[in-house]
Amino acid sequence: MALHFELVTPAKLVRSEEVHMVVVPGSEGEFGVLEGHAPFLSTIADGTVKVYKSENAAPEEIAIAGGFAEVTPKGLTVLAEKLVG
Repeated sequence: MALHFELVTPAKLVRSEEVHMVVVPGSEGEFGVLEGHAPFLSTIADGTVKVYKSENAAPEEIAIAGGFAEVTPKGLTVLAEKLVG
């Protein structure tokens, strides 16, 4: 079982891959998304998206600035205003 994750900026599609879990810096606090998560939409704060490729893997961290996160039955899409760094 895997979560389909996409990271998009206004300039390009940065990532599109199957992962175990993603932790997103939501404007109301961090939230984690696994496959089968209930659909929702959230604004995101400046911070770090943590991508776990497998259950026991160390996270890959991607710094972003603002945007939105959408969870649908198809997976998680993070629409970041920009990448930082």
